[in-house]
Amino acid sequence: MTTARKKDFNRTVGERIRIGREALGLNQKQLSDSLGFKDRQTISAIENGQRKVSSAELLSLITVLKKDLEYFTDPFRLDTKILFSWRAQAAPEDLYAFEERAKSWIAAYCVLGEELGEISSPLQSRLGLTFKSSFEDAWDAAERLIETWGLGSRPAPELAQVVENQLGILILNVEMGGASISGAACHIPEFNAILVNRREREGRRRFDFAHELFHLLTWQTMPPEYIDTEQPSGSKAKRIERLADNFAGAILMPRAAIEECWNQRGGVEIHEWIHRTADDFGVTELALFNRLRALTLLSSAEAARIGGDGLTPKRRIPNEQNIPVLFSKRFMQRIVKALDKGLISERRAAKLLDLSPEEMWQVMGTYGLQPADDLMSTNDAETQ
Repeated sequence: MTTARKKDFNRTVGERIRIGREALGLNQKQLSDSLGFKDRQTISAIENGQRKVSSAELLSLITVLKKDLEYFTDPFRLDTKILFSWRAQAAPEDLYAFEERAKSWIAAYCVLGEELGEISSPLQSRLGLTFKSSFEDAWDAAERLIETWGLGSRPAPELAQVVENQLGILILNVEMGGASISGAACHIPEFNAILVNRREREGRRRFDFAHELFHLLTWQTMPPEYIDTEQPSGSKAKRIERLADNFAGAILMPRAAIEECWNQRGGVEIHEWIHRTADDFGVTELALFNRLRALTLLSSAEAARIGGDGLTPKRRIPNEQNIPVLFSKRFMQRIVKALDKGLISERRAAKLLDLSPEEMWQVMGTYGLQPADDLMSTNDAETQ
């Protein structure tokens, strides 16, 4: 290990000690006393990367800070605090376990990007909306994005790809353990990500994505709750979620396009029309129903008559052909580049992705990605 890499490693370990100490509410003196150091200056030097931690000290830190060894030594962890807003109804322990996995994916993407010289832009797009903004303001913001990005009258199928290209947001389609977790917005300095449950219905995935996009674009003025439920508590949380829902409905179902379809409805039975039009726009029946109500195209009486069983989706189980490939092409491209450069081993990459090496290469092949010839030769030799 070179002198520079030793310094980087010492600095990384020191930074993680500081974060672990602060998470437990300990000051440097208290941690020093727990470790048997004579004074807090030793901890200060360690946290600043100026002093190496011995093996015995590291074992003590694992116990005192209640962390495993990988917390201190794994390069694919971010020292920066990662902020999440989850759309979930999961048990706390299940959500925490999945969040740790998500952090490792996002950290690997960022760390490998730095190693490859692919630095994220320090500029982040924001919507000029606040708690005082009206739902119509959220609609207008969505309509401006539709026009700016050229999304047309049916934005849903192209929205995620356009957002990724225009804003550089990392999108990860992942397994989230059934329907208990729908997705999440992830925010760290100079970087944003959206996680999507790829097993959700296609229309639901798209609405969740648009909803999380709103949170990322308004994080500075309206930071969302850690758990974004469908029935938030507190007036401020409710306001944020209603604004997010109105933005999502507007960017997936442009007003002019919805009104045109409504005016051309003719004598089609309302339930059949909603099912047919929802499919046309690539959204759920419930999302379309709520958009119609927001635009006052449905009266209260009509809405009451339509609700209930009339909005039960026809296809509760996702069509396997519509389930997105794991992660995303942009994410997997970075993994392939890192493998080609020797920045990560095949075994480590597969473990990071919770896949076997064979499954990992299969996912990459689905995206049309191939490793360098020498790496493929090595892989072939290892499997023989």
